[in-house]
Amino acid sequence: MDADRIARLDALLDRQDIADCITRFARGMDRFDRALFLSAFHPDATIAAGPFVGQAAPLYDWAAGLHDAGQEATHHNLLNQTIENDGETAHVETYYLFVGRNRDATNWIAGGRYLDRMERRDGAWKIALRTNVIEWSGLVPTLPLPFADWPGINANGVSARDSSDPSYQRPLVNHRPAHIPPMRHE
Repeated sequence: MDADRIARLDALLDRQDIADCITRFARGMDRFDRALFLSAFHPDATIAAGPFVGQAAPLYDWAAGLHDAGQEATHHNLLNQTIENDGETAHVETYYLFVGRNRDATNWIAGGRYLDRMERRDGAWKIALRTNVIEWSGLVPTLPLPFADWPGINANGVSARDSSDPSYQRPLVNHRPAHIPPMRHE
């Protein structure tokens, strides 16, 4: 394989490692998985998120408390991403869409961007500095969850903010019987 192709493959692997790091942050927050969340940050990272400015461990404790008190469920959806890699440092812009099912029967939705300076240390890409640009926010009414009243719908598990969530199940299996509902025409 020629040197240019190897360099391109190395760059793609770096991009994937960077994207995986940011996904660990989002999943760690939504599943209240402190270890997973912290694995996205270097221990000396600085984060500015809303009114919070500090390091990753206190950020997790503050944000988990905020989300636990305010929401039954949260989704940190990661969208467009730009990565400028300078070797051992990368500047990353990740658009996000945050949705929270609030305990007061509303839904909070917000959009913005995570701006990260990431560093590769000891072969691992992690966030060294993050700032959060919130660009819009709003509340929308809560509607019933689709199919929530269907018998056995939760046989494969229910959403949880800990390791009882079905996403942690290994191997992932299906406990629901085969069923093809009739098509409706209205």
